[in-house]
Amino acid sequence: MFAISFQSVSKAYPALRGPKGSAFLALDRVSLDIEEGEFFGLLGPNGAGKTTMISILAGLARASAGQVSVLGHDVQLDYAQARRALGVVPQELVFDPFFNVRELLRFQSGYFGLKNNDAWIDELLENLGLTDKADANTRALSGGMKRRVLVAQALVHKPPVIVLDEPTAGVDVELRQTLWQFIDKLNKQGHTVLLTTHYLEEAEALCGRIAMLKAGRVVALDSTSELLKSASSNVLRFKVDSELPRALAIKARITGRIVQFPAHDALEIEQYLAGVREAGLVARDVEIRKADLEDVFLDVMKRNHDQVGEMSA
Repeated sequence: MFAISFQSVSKAYPALRGPKGSAFLALDRVSLDIEEGEFFGLLGPNGAGKTTMISILAGLARASAGQVSVLGHDVQLDYAQARRALGVVPQELVFDPFFNVRELLRFQSGYFGLKNNDAWIDELLENLGLTDKADANTRALSGGMKRRVLVAQALVHKPPVIVLDEPTAGVDVELRQTLWQFIDKLNKQGHTVLLTTHYLEEAEALCGRIAMLKAGRVVALDSTSELLKSASSNVLRFKVDSELPRALAIKARITGRIVQFPAHDALEIEQYLAGVREAGLVARDVEIRKADLEDVFLDVMKRNHDQVGEMSA
């Protein structure tokens, strides 16, 4: 039995039109299984279908085709049991402005039929740095504190499967560290974790396996270590104070003054650096590093974009 199972899941929106006038497919025959106890990453650009998958998993949307289950419970046919096994931290900051934090968590416990849950609520408050905010009204909290409350709400019934949809978007470093320490502890205790994030360094550090989505399809699915091994090159990284010539820029990944090139061998490295010198620029802080998950992700997305372009031509 899998913690989470998607079997040939599609989601169509007839009111929207995709290529050739057909109904827009947010998900196109997605299949993947997540083992109990896994820390699993779901990555993809905006609009790839990640949140649609989570919405279907949580019962907030209905698949057009296929089957989704949580610990063997079909999310449509056995919704109550599937939902009880699931704790979802949504992307959006959704909160009730009329209660303080402790009251909110007690009400959330009641939705799952839990009474006398204060010991676990206290543990959640402590682990998420909310103890001194327990009696504060939720509308008076900062965005980061509201994010912590969302995590506490998702975990208040001790779900065996935890879904985190961009949980650290727009929050400070302290919350990220606090959250990941706590979630990692829960994962080590046997909880399954499904994470979506745009912070690829988080996914690389935390996730044992990763699926990558592009335009509603799974385009990569493997262990994090195997995905990193699949990288075709090392990376040449340096800083420059002016713009690169276009011939070089189109081959590079540029972030501010930082330039990165895929580097297959020493000759290619020297050719890039020679091109920089010929342009009258100085490369500073030059280093060669191993490809990371961001490099792999960009390569997978580009490769599949090129394949889609060829099929459309």
